[in-house]
Amino acid sequence: MSCDQRERDHSEFILYAVRMALKFLKNLFTGDSNEKVLLEMNQVVGEVETYGKSLGNLTDQELQEKSKALKNKLVQSDDPPKELDLSIVEALGLIRESITRTTGETAYGVQIKGALALHRGQVAEMRTGEGKTLVATLALYINSLIAKGVHSVTVNDYLARRDSQWYAPALDLLGISIGVVQNDRSAWIYSREILSSRPTYEHLREVTRPEAYQADIVYGTNNEFGFDYLRDNMATTLADSSQGQLDFAIVDEADSILIDEARTPLIISGAAQVDVTLYPRFAKIVPSLQAERDYIVDLQHRSINLTESGIEILEKALGISNIYAPENFRMTRYLEAALKAEVLFKKDRDYVVNDGQVVIVDDFTGRLMEGRRWSDGLHQAVEAKEKVKIQQESITYATITIQNYFRLYGKLSGMTGTAITEAEEFNEIYNLEVLVIPPNRDVAREDYPDLVFRNQTAKWQSVITDVQEKYQVKRPVLVGTVSIETSEGLSAQLTKLNIPHEVLNAKQHQREAQIIEKAGALGAVTIATNMAGRGTDIKLSDEVKQLGGLHVIGTERHEARRIDNQLRGRCGRQGDPGSTRFFVSFEDEMVKRFSPDWLSGMIDKLVDDGEPLESKQLTSAIGQAQQKVESYNFDIRKHLVKYDDVTNSQRAVVYEQRNLVLQGQHVKETVIEMVHDEIDSLALQHLTNVDYDIELFRQSIEQITGDLDPKDLNNPENQKSAELVEEAKHLANSRLKILDDEFGEELRRRTEELILISAIDATWVEHLTALSELRQGIGLRAYAQTDPLVAFQREAHDMWTQYRERVQNTVARQILRARIIINEPSRMQPRSNSQTTMDQVKNPTADDAAAPTGNTRAERRRIERQQKKINKVRNGRASAR
Repeated sequence: MSCDQRERDHSEFILYAVRMALKFLKNLFTGDSNEKVLLEMNQVVGEVETYGKSLGNLTDQELQEKSKALKNKLVQSDDPPKELDLSIVEALGLIRESITRTTGETAYGVQIKGALALHRGQVAEMRTGEGKTLVATLALYINSLIAKGVHSVTVNDYLARRDSQWYAPALDLLGISIGVVQNDRSAWIYSREILSSRPTYEHLREVTRPEAYQADIVYGTNNEFGFDYLRDNMATTLADSSQGQLDFAIVDEADSILIDEARTPLIISGAAQVDVTLYPRFAKIVPSLQAERDYIVDLQHRSINLTESGIEILEKALGISNIYAPENFRMTRYLEAALKAEVLFKKDRDYVVNDGQVVIVDDFTGRLMEGRRWSDGLHQAVEAKEKVKIQQESITYATITIQNYFRLYGKLSGMTGTAITEAEEFNEIYNLEVLVIPPNRDVAREDYPDLVFRNQTAKWQSVITDVQEKYQVKRPVLVGTVSIETSEGLSAQLTKLNIPHEVLNAKQHQREAQIIEKAGALGAVTIATNMAGRGTDIKLSDEVKQLGGLHVIGTERHEARRIDNQLRGRCGRQGDPGSTRFFVSFEDEMVKRFSPDWLSGMIDKLVDDGEPLESKQLTSAIGQAQQKVESYNFDIRKHLVKYDDVTNSQRAVVYEQRNLVLQGQHVKETVIEMVHDEIDSLALQHLTNVDYDIELFRQSIEQITGDLDPKDLNNPENQKSAELVEEAKHLANSRLKILDDEFGEELRRRTEELILISAIDATWVEHLTALSELRQGIGLRAYAQTDPLVAFQREAHDMWTQYRERVQNTVARQILRARIIINEPSRMQPRSNSQTTMDQVKNPTADDAAAPTGNTRAERRRIERQQKKINKVRNGRASAR
């Protein structure tokens, strides 16, 4: 082991020891804070149970009237949130009683505690089978009494549909409406009547998106809620937006959504004009390179660096002398993408090929990410590698990270079976505390120590032997794998042994719930990737329980301990028996990347090929390796948030400005202010003591107002800068008034809205592209001893100033020169009869003389001559300097 590695391991140990010591001292003097909170909740639980008894004699109508009366009291209160906290026992009692009446289930104490945690804006860690869907229903009802946007966030469309109907009768009984939004852009409302025979659609009636969001509680996936937010902020009218307020959200499987998916931002994009013909060329060259000789792979950071040998081979193949020369700098982008696609991204692990398309596989959930694409040319490089049609690269229209989207909610909460290991990240990124809710019944599951092997061949043989032994006695087995490739490889081996089994991976995701529900049947063998049916319980028969319950096999340790714990949690629900065992080899990717150097040497000395080593010390060492990975990934996500916070503050201003325009607030004032500010800017350019040029100032003003009379801005007695500026502003105001009188204020207001929105949107897209390009190369500043984040913040601020100036410039040059086309014969008809659309307001570009596309030939030629004259003056100045 190197000295540097020894020092790093020692530093990590010291840091870990300090953390443990601090935690010990905190518990010593303050006690277990988690236990204290749970004890304090006991009083509320008792009061809810007592109050519930008084509701038993009420009719359904009386129960609903009580719910309506409570809602009216809360809404009319001066402080609804505070009043809700005072009425929490009544609210919980009502929904608890309604659930009992409609489903026969009664929320027990720990479920009420879970609901209180969610209501308080915490992450509730609850084991599998503890009834998290019921817990969420309690908290959703409570908050729907005072909030407008109450959202239940799930990991997939199936769970959104299922959960929306599971306890819907109880919510419906209390007068609460339920909406569902889906990734196929469909939207639904719950109906108490059966409307369909399709599974999970039985009580759903299709409606428009806005109608679904008007429901008291809305169910959907994190992606769909996030994309609807972005779509709403791309809308050109209020009628095109749908989501509304973001008051309260419960995130199911909070660790998966808020942490695992947080590295991938949500992006709405369109096609960019990039040459994709170079990707196949690089895809042919890269496979000829040899690892170690031509390139070095850094597994920990998932990066590749070319050696001198590799550079020479590439330059020869491309017919260039220096790939890093300025004229070839674009080539390096194709090169990096092709190398990553060939070496780091594997088929049936990172992606699958379906119907001639490359579809990403989520490395945490194992699910297909339909419609999602890698950026920076990586997706095109993979398409070239797989010889499928290469789709055009994209340009970003709107984007937001998972972290910054969910931080928009007034109150955020979550629930999952595995949260405590990520408590620091929940707190630091989302300001969420984790509360561990104890199970209703003690856990009877037995977790065996890991079996560790020198190589994968011995590991897989031992896995198959374990499956055979359990299958022979008809005990059900769930085998967890980390990729589609390994799940299919194990399936092939079991098929050869005539062991019937089911395979659950991204290719069979539509049958997920059905496969997992049967995984606890007598003699069942199920192979599953990390998706492993989260959100679906595995129920056992009495016969299976007598055999020891479900046996779970982990074939590889995941990068995060909680993913392993989720797999363990598939058995042992509600006090059921069960057992788990992980099989690990030192050829597993996670172990190779992050385990300490001494561990591999010890295994070589202690373990023969094919012989496993069962040791708690080894299991602990592997756990420490996982902690290193978790810390590394946390740093990546934290780094991403810090950069996105810069964009987020700018995005908030842009979206707020858009919304004010769409609402018709201060539109005229904004337009006039932008025109006046642009005139002030032109005065600074042309009327200063150094560069005083009244003719150039006058010509620039014409780009805003259109043709000027010879006498305008041309009075020999009025040559002072301030007086000229005031005269120019007066001219602009007069021409705006003429247009208002000619077309009517209503039509002009709509025109101003469209010009403002289009200017903001077009410039924002350019700004996002520029920020993305800045972000990609900013890391190189570290070589100049400059903090890349500080450099990014400084330059992004400068770019923000330029963004605002470009919007102002565009609006000022379009607002008086846009041509309005009205479909009706009469120009003066009211707006309700006029079909004014974005396409009908012909806006000029900001870079030319602002000539609308509908100008006459004579007018276009006049503007061209005017622009040439301005350019000539500018060139003359440049020559003089």
